[in-house]
Amino acid sequence: MSKDSSKSAEGQALVSGRLAKSPAEPGVAIVYAIVVYLVAQIVASLVVILYPHLRGWSPQHAQQWLAHTVLGQFWYVLLAEALTVLGVWWFVRKYQGGLRSIGWRSIRWRDAGFALLGLAAYFVVYIILYSIAVHIFQGDLNAGEKQDLGFSNTSGAFNLALTFISLVILPPLAEETLFRGFLFTSFRRHMKLPVAVLLTSVLFALPHLFESGNGSLLWVVGIDTFTLSVVLCILREKTNSLWPGILLHGLKNTIAFLSLFIFHAS
Repeated sequence: MSKDSSKSAEGQALVSGRLAKSPAEPGVAIVYAIVVYLVAQIVASLVVILYPHLRGWSPQHAQQWLAHTVLGQFWYVLLAEALTVLGVWWFVRKYQGGLRSIGWRSIRWRDAGFALLGLAAYFVVYIILYSIAVHIFQGDLNAGEKQDLGFSNTSGAFNLALTFISLVILPPLAEETLFRGFLFTSFRRHMKLPVAVLLTSVLFALPHLFESGNGSLLWVVGIDTFTLSVVLCILREKTNSLWPGILLHGLKNTIAFLSLFIFHAS
């Protein structure tokens, strides 16, 4: 056996060993993802809440800052998304060989083409699923319920830039790493593609159902995020990369950002 063949065999054995000892079976993957998601949000919230107190601000000043300052919300999103990615990175580095094993590969020009095709597919599938839901619910589907994105007082270039980063850049990076990277990859090792897509998309849509701010369920947002996740999972499967999904996710969020904060369409 040649030296190169020997090294290749050793490398394959090492990867097999990592995957063999990986505890990322579907149940474990779901529990770990939930823990990472919740811990990241709790820690980020505590840091943002403690900041005004460390500055010695009055309770009134602190409450005003937390409720109406874009900078505070930006730091919350940045910390939460960074901790989410860090949690996933630690797990896959320890058990699966690194982020490449969940789709973090070099970006290619064709990834943008896949993202555009995915965006078109998303719109078509969403219209179909939304029409079916409207027919089933017979008008009880509240399409006017707004999603609470956590940002207000976004006037000015600086605040708009922070809002753009918080909604368009950071969530696609973190959410694709957690859902289509960590969870979907874990599911595909044990499930057929349709089941892995369905389970990942349900888990992705569930948190978005509760983002109304008033306790009501956002069924339209749930349908929207479920549809997006289905397309994102298929892109992940077909390209073996997270980049087409990240770009598609960013494009979709850019449309929402322009609609809400630039053109004020809703």
